[in-house]
This record gives sequence, structure tokens and C-alpha cells, in this order.
Amino acid sequence: MHPICPSKEHLASMKKYYFLLCLCLFACSICIMAQGQVRGNASYYADKFHGRRTASGEIYNKDSMTCAHLKYPFGTILKVRNPQNGRTVYVRVTDRGPYIKHRIIDLSKAAARELDIIRTGFALVEITPLNSFDIPLRVEENGESETPELNLMFAPPITFPEPIWECDSIKVADKLKNLTSSWTFPKP
Repeated sequence: MHPICPSKEHLASMKKYYFLLCLCLFACSICIMAQGQVRGNASYYADKFHGRRTASGEIYNKDSMTCAHLKYPFGTILKVRNPQNGRTVYVRVTDRGPYIKHRIIDLSKAAARELDIIRTGFALVEITPLNSFDIPLRVEENGESETPELNLMFAPPITFPEPIWECDSIKVADKLKNLTSSWTFPKP
């Protein structure tokens, strides 16, 4: 046998080694995703996309707190943090993308403005998906937490002369009681 050519046994052991290495890397990436926090570059939508339909069917509004992500389901709330300045925003996934290498999220212009990435065009961010238990609770004056409260801000479409509504405060538990009495909220 030639000294440069590996034997069949050596090739088989190398294949096993590479398979185990790939399996470990895959398991590590799943563990990182399970922890929730992902780091990567974020960019934001150009103004030309304002008013266009997103992949979820919604109309993109540059003043809304929305984003595009390739993997998270539509409607997922993501906490996006800029580690350079400590600013944080909460955005909802309404579109797919970005399709540019080394970018993990496309933010609306309003979200990018809050994170202070307008000048640079992109920045390193940390993304954490929120589940239903992470919704912030409103604290009463006596220090006790009440039911989760969701504040929605709606910007009127350009064609309407007046806003339909500006702010709607929905007490999630009260709305669910109207829908069905079998739903309950877990205690934190």
C-alpha cells in the first residue's frame, strides 16, 4: 500500500469522526437556539418598501415595530438589543428575510431608529424570542402584578384623513374570558 493513501479502516474511522463532529455542532446550535438568544447583524427596510405587502399578507409600515426573519413564525415577538448602546426594542415578525449573507434580521425603520442603527445601515444585535410567559406585567400601586397588558399602537394608512384609533389597551385575560372560560393564565 502506498504511504499517502489511507486504508479503508482509516477512512471509515475518519467518516465516523466527522459524523460525530457534525452531530455535536448541530446539537450545540440547537442548544443555543433553545436558550433563545441569537447574535448577528441587523439591517432595516429601505423607504421604497413602505406600503408594500409582506410575506404574511400585512402591509409594511415604516413607522411600525415589525421585522423580517427567516425562521421565526409570523406574529412572534422578538426582543432585539443593540449591545453597543444597550437600547432594546420589541418587534413582531411579519415578513421573511433578509436574504443577504451575514444578516439575521431586517427591522422596520422605526425599530432601527430606536436602536440607533440608521447612520450605519446595519449593526450587531442580540435577538431573543419571547414566549407568552415573558409578556411584561403591569404593576399596581400596591406592588402586586395584575394581568398582562398589551399596548398596541396603530398608525393610520395614508389614504385616511383621520386616524382610526391611536392607542388601544387590551387586558388579555378579560378578552380571553369573553372568548372562552376554559383558558387560564399560569402564575409566574
